[in-house]
Amino acid sequence: MKIDKRAYVHPDAQLGKDVEVGPFSYIDKNVTIGDGCILKNCVTVTGKTNIGKNNKIYHNAVVGSDPQDFTFKGEETKLSIGDNNVIRECVTINLGTSKGGGETIIGNNNLIMACTHIAHDCIIEDGVIIANSVLFGGHIKVERNANIMGLVGINPFVTVGRFTYVGGLTRIVQDVPPFMIVEGHPSKVRQVNVVGLKRGGYKDEEISVIKEAYKRIYRPDVLNRRQELENLQNENSNNPDIKILVDFLRNMEKGKHGRFRESLR
Repeated sequence: MKIDKRAYVHPDAQLGKDVEVGPFSYIDKNVTIGDGCILKNCVTVTGKTNIGKNNKIYHNAVVGSDPQDFTFKGEETKLSIGDNNVIRECVTINLGTSKGGGETIIGNNNLIMACTHIAHDCIIEDGVIIANSVLFGGHIKVERNANIMGLVGINPFVTVGRFTYVGGLTRIVQDVPPFMIVEGHPSKVRQVNVVGLKRGGYKDEEISVIKEAYKRIYRPDVLNRRQELENLQNENSNNPDIKILVDFLRNMEKGKHGRFRESLR
């Protein structure tokens, strides 16, 4: 381990092999940090926080602080962070709340850029890119390989689907369907995220099926979208991507204002 003499590490904190802690950083009592993690200067890790291996946390980030929620009364909740994440300058990530399952979760291989805030009980899956100054309300879920550009504000209880691209300065108040590009104010599904799918290893023929589904679901003359979803599912019964898309859109209708996670409260 390489711990700067100007840093504070609580004697009960658990640090793995080859962990580096920069000057003026603060590691609290109930913190566990896995092998190979690097914490730059002025990083604060507090609360019941478990950080996996090979994460890099930059200057002035605050990880594991109390939820910004009036109902939080000091209950024991936690933050779990996986492996190989990059958390840039001034990022803030809060603990969970008892009413939200008690845990905020960050998966693996994510890039969280400067000045982003991730509130209580959020779930960020794997391979997600979050650009600068994105603001997450509580109870948000971001599925794998989503890209969220800078200065986006996301309403609590929203789900951002896999392989989505959310354009900068977008206000998100409803769930974002998987495989799509969403942007604007108000936000709107614009087209299929072809570039993101290709980067994720999708073949042209697989993308073509998703593009055809998009045309059928979002064309202006669709009068009965539920029936169109039923038709798509029947015609593509062996296609897992169409099933994911259809199930996602059906779930949106279960939640208040198009947010499925509202129905889980």
